[in-house]
Amino acid sequence: MRWWDIAPVLVLEHDLFPGDAWSEGLFWSELAHARGPAATRRYVVAEAGGRLVGYAGLAAFGDSADVQTIGVARDRWGEGLGARLLTDLLAAATGFGCREVLLEVRVDNPRAQELYERFGFAPLGIRKGYYQPGNVDALVMRRPATAPPIPPSHAQQGTRTHG
Repeated sequence: MRWWDIAPVLVLEHDLFPGDAWSEGLFWSELAHARGPAATRRYVVAEAGGRLVGYAGLAAFGDSADVQTIGVARDRWGEGLGARLLTDLLAAATGFGCREVLLEVRVDNPRAQELYERFGFAPLGIRKGYYQPGNVDALVMRRPATAPPIPPSHAQQGTRTHG
């Protein structure tokens, strides 16, 4: 992800997460930590036909990494793009030297939970009222960073991801 991707990412962000969308400033802040030898973040976007159709981000903290966000355009759901983005983040976690990857997912989002389980994430606990508005609980999941990633299916051909 580069600075010029922020505007189209925000459009997608507000469509997917209208109640708790990230701000432009938050994306700028995250990207500030994604470059150079001391980088602790990895943010990527996916494009198809000249259109931004997905994005994802990871933050590394010592020997742990946290999947910060994954978003895929609604008209691209079911094509395996989320798996491709997650594969990139897991490779980045390994590159950062992390031993584990954590994430939070809404308890009412079974599609995302199934994706994470396919990649070897296991439930760790619940964070009550984590997502606002609505006071929705988050399922915290964990995976060893060195576990082999699940290869993305061939269904995403024609979509390009880049950091």
